[in-house]
Amino acid sequence: MTDRNSSQRRAPPRVAPAQLAAIRSNFIQSWQSLLDQFRQGTLAPPADRRFSSDAWAGNPQALFSAHAYLLMADALRRLAQVADLEDDARERLGFSVMQWIEAAAPSNFLASNPDALKAAADSGGESLQRGLANLMRDLARGRMTQTDESAFVPGENLAVTPGAVIHENALMQLIQYRPQTAKVRRRPLLMVPPCINKYYILDLQPANSLVRHAVQAGFEVFMVSWRNPLPDDGDGIECKTWDDYVEDGVLQAVRVVREVTRQPQINALGFCVGGTLLSSALAVARARGEDPVAALTLLTTFLDFRETGILDVFVDEQHARVREQQLGAGGLMTAGELSTTFSFLRPAELVWNYVGSNYLMGESPRAFDLLAWNADGTNLPGPFFTWYFRNTYLENRLGTGQLRICGVPVDLCALDMPAYLYASREDHIVPWTSAYASTRLLRGPLRFVLGESGHIAGVVNPPERGRRGYWFRSGDTALPGDPEIWLSQADHAKGSWWPDWLDWLAGHSGDWRAARRTLGNRTYPAIEPAPGRYVKVKAV
Repeated sequence: MTDRNSSQRRAPPRVAPAQLAAIRSNFIQSWQSLLDQFRQGTLAPPADRRFSSDAWAGNPQALFSAHAYLLMADALRRLAQVADLEDDARERLGFSVMQWIEAAAPSNFLASNPDALKAAADSGGESLQRGLANLMRDLARGRMTQTDESAFVPGENLAVTPGAVIHENALMQLIQYRPQTAKVRRRPLLMVPPCINKYYILDLQPANSLVRHAVQAGFEVFMVSWRNPLPDDGDGIECKTWDDYVEDGVLQAVRVVREVTRQPQINALGFCVGGTLLSSALAVARARGEDPVAALTLLTTFLDFRETGILDVFVDEQHARVREQQLGAGGLMTAGELSTTFSFLRPAELVWNYVGSNYLMGESPRAFDLLAWNADGTNLPGPFFTWYFRNTYLENRLGTGQLRICGVPVDLCALDMPAYLYASREDHIVPWTSAYASTRLLRGPLRFVLGESGHIAGVVNPPERGRRGYWFRSGDTALPGDPEIWLSQADHAKGSWWPDWLDWLAGHSGDWRAARRTLGNRTYPAIEPAPGRYVKVKAV
């Protein structure tokens, strides 16, 4: 078990004299060069896109401030990296320095942003009026607007793959999608999305819907749609636990899919924390002597939480205890708090970029389905969140074989079904090397694929767009223990990883049979058309 609290932090941080001298010397030389170029009028725009416009290039003072800021930022990062601290304390220092650096950029302030000043002059001050209106609107809403959310509505232009809700309980609705081919693969596919956001990240618009692609490829697909708890629900959902989500969420969905399709085994896909829940549920089933899933797909999923990347800065015993006192007996971890936390993991892109465009420039965010989904967050029951935080991020007990879920000891090493593991190389939420660590736990035949881009954009990459690419290894050879060795031996393919996964899934889905004309069965009849009511509930 990983103990994140065993190190002794030392303060104040110090830097070794030789390292400090090198940083100081580099800074002085770079500063002198900057001054010389400024005096000679030879400063070129920096590569940083925040300062690359003609307005910056045509304003020597602003251009100088941009270069000076970047020089200072580089020096601060170097100092944080070599501070004489334990690793966890150095990570926190680096995170704090990063936040300060991004907040201090001259592009974030009207007086030092020539783009904003030019827009104000050209519009006669109207851009400032629009920016103030944008700011007041966001203050009233309690969050920053990143896209035109009014342009997207689940059931109208998002989550529109035809289907029906065939089962619901206090935690989830189960959607069965209508077949779009005359014949379908005999073994159905159940998708388990993260409960931190809505399921329709896997069913956005028709052109970039993984669900639609799977249905059109001849798979019979089911989807868990998690309920979004609200403070005034009054039915006790704010007290639900990890065990409840495993038993009444994932395992219940598995039972319904098996009964409706009359298949002893199904295939299952889990995305992010949905993959962690799915793997936990399958380990519970194995401990009970059950084997309901024939082939497993995990997308950007943690099973081994030893290295959680930048999220490590939030993980310590004190934070866990505070959350347990606040939420351990009941209450909600709000979508707003979760969204703010994730935004400040990448503040330049997800915070300050919009300060500049929305407030200083007075621009309206463009419509973008991924960002609309990102803004449509969900609340989490407090006991669920606190259990998850302590037993995975803090203590990494899920992969030890010593943890009990739903009353039985769970052992991920007992999962020996074929598994397809996907990771994104630039993922800041689930580092790809940590997703690769699942290969040391799962015991069945494994295929690991590494996509380009990040946590969401890497997953939502339809083949028709011909974008990005992915790494893979040919054949069924054993995977090396070191992910970097795997990468050095991997082949690269252009375009989407979806066809590779669909080919793999077909090999584990049995023969063809005639598609059913009706959805559900007598026990589980259609309740309402997809996407259902649960996905339309907005967090407050």
